[in-house]
Amino acid sequence: MQSVHKQALLGSTSMLKRSIHFNLSPEELIQQTITYNQGLLTKTEAIAVNTGAFTGRSPKDKFIVKDALTSDTVFWNEFNIPMEERHFNILYNKIMDYLSERTVWVRDCIACADENYALPLRVINETPWANLFCYNMFLRPDASSNATAPDWKIIHAPGFHADPQTDGTRKQNFSVINFSKKTVLIGGSAYTGEIKKGVFTILNYLLPLEKEILSMHCSANIGKRGDTSIFFGLSGTGKTTLSTDANRKLIGDDEHGWTADGVFNFEGGCYAKCIDLCQEKEPEIYAAIRKGALLENVVCHPGTNEVDYSDNSITENTRVSYPIHYIKNIAVPSVGNHPNNIFFLTCDAHGVLPPVSKLNSMQAMFHFMSGYTARVAGTEEGVKEPKSTFSACFGAPFLPLHPSYYGAMLRKKIEQHDVQVWLINTGWYGGGYGVGKRISLANTRSIIHSILNGELERADYKVLPVFGLKIPVDCKNVPAEILDPQTSWKNRSQWLHAAQELARQFVCNFTKFRDCTDQVILENSIIIEDVPHAV
Repeated sequence: MQSVHKQALLGSTSMLKRSIHFNLSPEELIQQTITYNQGLLTKTEAIAVNTGAFTGRSPKDKFIVKDALTSDTVFWNEFNIPMEERHFNILYNKIMDYLSERTVWVRDCIACADENYALPLRVINETPWANLFCYNMFLRPDASSNATAPDWKIIHAPGFHADPQTDGTRKQNFSVINFSKKTVLIGGSAYTGEIKKGVFTILNYLLPLEKEILSMHCSANIGKRGDTSIFFGLSGTGKTTLSTDANRKLIGDDEHGWTADGVFNFEGGCYAKCIDLCQEKEPEIYAAIRKGALLENVVCHPGTNEVDYSDNSITENTRVSYPIHYIKNIAVPSVGNHPNNIFFLTCDAHGVLPPVSKLNSMQAMFHFMSGYTARVAGTEEGVKEPKSTFSACFGAPFLPLHPSYYGAMLRKKIEQHDVQVWLINTGWYGGGYGVGKRISLANTRSIIHSILNGELERADYKVLPVFGLKIPVDCKNVPAEILDPQTSWKNRSQWLHAAQELARQFVCNFTKFRDCTDQVILENSIIIEDVPHAV
């Protein structure tokens, strides 16, 4: 591609006006999406699109360029796959040549709501609706202000397919981060979550190393008394739903940093799952699906433009993105005080863990480093039903540094600020997936509210065998029989067997941290004598 084209795409936008759309309004992007026949205007005036072959992330196709900067700092594993610099250069030149012959949409935006740590971005998209996604999800500079020059470039070209034989990729799709050149290349996949998580990965590297800020895969909100809560959990465990509370101000629904002064949101929008969404259970999210919101992979009722949120024929991972101000009750700016409560959300497909348990500091570190949940159907390519998994720090695919780095930072902050930590199971009780029942959203909300108003702090507790978890005897508006998983199963011995099996999985997983984590954490989190052959 000629250098003038590269300059037009990455630097000045004064050239090639016909092929480059710069910082268009949401209204313009929606109209272009409709004009190009790439989306449908729904009954609520949200625009609905189909992301094609990929309706979730593809973590096996995510690369980081291995060079002098990253060679000894990145934790190379199945999520941080090294790519040679020469392959990045080949891909970069190919993707730029590809875009030089197409209309593109360019947007300057910002990550990090705390202006002391703002990261200016320039995003280049092949479709107008992907650019709308970036408008929704990142912070929008004031048009009247002197915007800082972009620090990072995110280049998104879903129509470009790599050649694995020459480009160093596994398949035709890829996401590559080059920390030295401050560039992200995404190709072969139109799933917008790749953009969002690419930026998250950048911040998970830069903020802990350069600023001593703990980056977290969590949602956060703040109460009327200034009490802040954060919710850790993988996609589908309830981060967005549980943090969106009419009685509390939303700080953010997915990604945050914890500084010496408090917490702040990385993003300017929300990216909510909307499978089985209904107004009664999630009124705030339901109301946010209006003009300017972007729906992904939803299906409308036949012959109408009214979305059928129960339809999973495309994917379980139906999504909607919208600016955070579409939620009525938000914190402005998106910052909060040091947390009073930390919630670890897990979707336990085995039905072993209780709906709520109070963790001591050792247990908190154990469950944070373990990051146990069930991968919810549709969140990633190839996942069709809940699947047990361990994802360190509740976000291993996005952590360029060793998990123990983040774990040590969290432990220090919990102890420094005397934070209460809770394990919340939003999965099953009375048996595993296919046998037991899913814990209702209403029950989980009642548990959260009882914690926030101090009722569970004053409750009576008993200790659950095997995991040694403290579980409340009673909780307002929650049936007593579901609080103790032993009694919710028809046969206690079956629960004990399932609990011992899950504990063995926990212990086996934790061995990966043997060389970098105090083993006292493990010894104080699993009652070894209750787990035959656990170690």
